[in-house]
Amino acid sequence: MKYRVSHRFPVLPRHTRFLNHTRSSFTSFAKRFQTTQTRASINGGSGNSQGDSYLVPGATVATILMLGVLHGRRMYDDKKTEEMRDKGIEIEFQPDVKATFLRLLPLRSISRCWGFLTSLEIPVWLRPHVYRAWARAFHSDLEEAALPLDKYASLREFFVRTLKEGSRPIDDDPLCLVSPVDGTVLRFGELKGSGGMIEQVKGFSYSVFSLLGASPSLPTKVDSEVQEEQSESMTTTEKSKKSWWRISFASPKVWDPTSSCPKRGLFYCVIYLKPGDYHRIHSPADWKILVRRHFSGRLYPLNERATRTIRNLYIENERVVLEGLWQEGFMALAAIGATNIGSIELFIEPELHTNKPKKKLLPSEPPDERVYISESESIGRMLKKGDEFAAFNMGSTVVLVFQAPIPKLVHEDNSSEEFKFCVKPGDRIRVGEALGRWHTS
Repeated sequence: MKYRVSHRFPVLPRHTRFLNHTRSSFTSFAKRFQTTQTRASINGGSGNSQGDSYLVPGATVATILMLGVLHGRRMYDDKKTEEMRDKGIEIEFQPDVKATFLRLLPLRSISRCWGFLTSLEIPVWLRPHVYRAWARAFHSDLEEAALPLDKYASLREFFVRTLKEGSRPIDDDPLCLVSPVDGTVLRFGELKGSGGMIEQVKGFSYSVFSLLGASPSLPTKVDSEVQEEQSESMTTTEKSKKSWWRISFASPKVWDPTSSCPKRGLFYCVIYLKPGDYHRIHSPADWKILVRRHFSGRLYPLNERATRTIRNLYIENERVVLEGLWQEGFMALAAIGATNIGSIELFIEPELHTNKPKKKLLPSEPPDERVYISESESIGRMLKKGDEFAAFNMGSTVVLVFQAPIPKLVHEDNSSEEFKFCVKPGDRIRVGEALGRWHTS
């Protein structure tokens, strides 16, 4: 039996034409992508575009799909959390396979890709629709935005938008510590004992020393206990000399001996920022920032499920720690990155870049540290209460560690000088609102 092949429909030439057409289509798409990539501003665009540059269609679809997945997942997690709170069930640490699975994913690369997508310039006519959809999904208040929606050239510009003047009034009480961010208060308390442990969730804690890094200026309970035990055998002058020697040894030009006084305890507060929250970080008090440490770590998510399933979540993630002094002694603020939020900007140090590509991430790698020195050779950068100094590209978490007054004597539990928090776990708080207060005698 013989098969006949029609010469009117040649097989090879047809496939050749198809391959050539496919190759030319891919080449034109690549050129278009490169053109769009060149036009897109990594820093968020100029905001003055008249619609002459457009999002790559694939990038638009990917961004919308990502937003939908994030919104759906967050709604599910929030619903489960609310149900547990209504039943009076406290969330406990329960490790599962999620942490093992997440370790296998290139989360840092995924976050850089997401950062590129959010930096692409959106057509002017499309911007209000995209931002309103985001606001509906994540409960953002667009009335507070400082600029009209069509002035934000990219999602990234919209994420880190400034607010109208007066949107975040700052509590001007000098004996008040204010919230540095908009967010949800997760946990707070006083650090007691030599370990300095902060509770991640019920059943698991992490060390404040591991979070902030090795610091000779971080006060500990042990110092206070040693001073109390030796107070009877030391004169007032001897105690002053010893205190000054210990602090001077750490940093002779900046530390005050009163910061080691046992009348001050060490407190902490953990605040979680959702994607719809205002993303800029403000100064919680008048303080001088002395040191910056950048820990290049992983980028796990920081949602409720992650906090109860991943060990040492805040310690393993990439973070920027600022450390310094305020009127009551030591203060440090840790801005912790997360999945899709690898970029943490410091307005006081624009040259700092986070989530940079690395061949291999070493868990024991020491942090990049910088001591702030001004042109006049003085140490530190002074911030006033309410000054904005940093920003996340999306939601994340801030951990504030600080010294504050405690009762002079053990039995003075209701002393007016004692620092007391003004919030409860689960409370929503905004920039400038009081975290805690104390009074002078």
